Amino acid sequence: MPGLRDIDIGLLRSFVAVAETGRMTTAARVVNLSQGAVSQQIKRLETLFRMNLFDRAADAARLTRDGEKLIAQAHRLIALNDDVLEQMQQADFSGEVRLGVPHDVVGKLMPPILRRFSQEHPNVLVTLVSETTHSLRAGLCKGKVDLALMTESEPGKREQLLLTDRLVWVGSRGGDAWRRRPVAVALGQEGCAIRALTKSGIEWRPICQVGSLEPVFATLEADMAVAPFLFHTVPDRVEVLPDGCLPALPAFHINLRLPPKGVTKAASELARHIREGFSRRYV
Repeated sequence: MPGLRDIDIGLLRSFVAVAETGRMTTAARVVNLSQGAVSQQIKRLETLFRMNLFDRAADAARLTRDGEKLIAQAHRLIALNDDVLEQMQQADFSGEVRLGVPHDVVGKLMPPILRRFSQEHPNVLVTLVSETTHSLRAGLCKGKVDLALMTESEPGKREQLLLTDRLVWVGSRGGDAWRRRPVAVALGQEGCAIRALTKSGIEWRPICQVGSLEPVFATLEADMAVAPFLFHTVPDRVEVLPDGCLPALPAFHINLRLPPKGVTKAASELARHIREGFSRRYV
């Protein structure tokens, strides 16, 4: 449209720096410019908008009403600018990444993360390997998977720990399988759940010890058994049992594990997406 002009993102960075620090000299250090250069940039921005953005007193600067109107939009434009630059500068990865994910984690937590990765890197084929944490640990050591999420009793280091979650008992909606003795427990490989029952003196028996969740869900929905799940992975088709129905269970941790010999660039990029995805949605 005639008369419209473009906004220099550099001017907005100086504007935000002055607004947040309240002083030209401090803002100059933030944006790595001289005080005079920052002052000139603010003047250019005020000329562009034909309004005063700051009330000045010596070196101090306070936003005017027009300046307050601009600050939120300035943050948005700077963030959008940086996001576009980051995406355009990303490498165009290709190849295959074999991602190991436990049965109970893959369906509930991973789809949004995998969808975003696929949109940004359509030339990378992600092959999901859904197994128990024990099997995934062995597969990682043998090179059968390129990276893996694992549910573990101990938290990983800073870049490994994705989520700390409480373990809960789940069962059929309105069911009473938890009242029966011995109580039938699906996913019998969860040792801490069995230890909690044994310690409390509750008789139990394992059922449905298989490598897929569908038979487990079938037994739960049929009110034939209960099972331990991480709280964030409980599907809508079953419900969390109220506290006190069965012994309390400890917290568990979802850790991202990489192979000891390093990863490919595509696997490293997927690992970054997983960390960021968990950080945005679940932490």
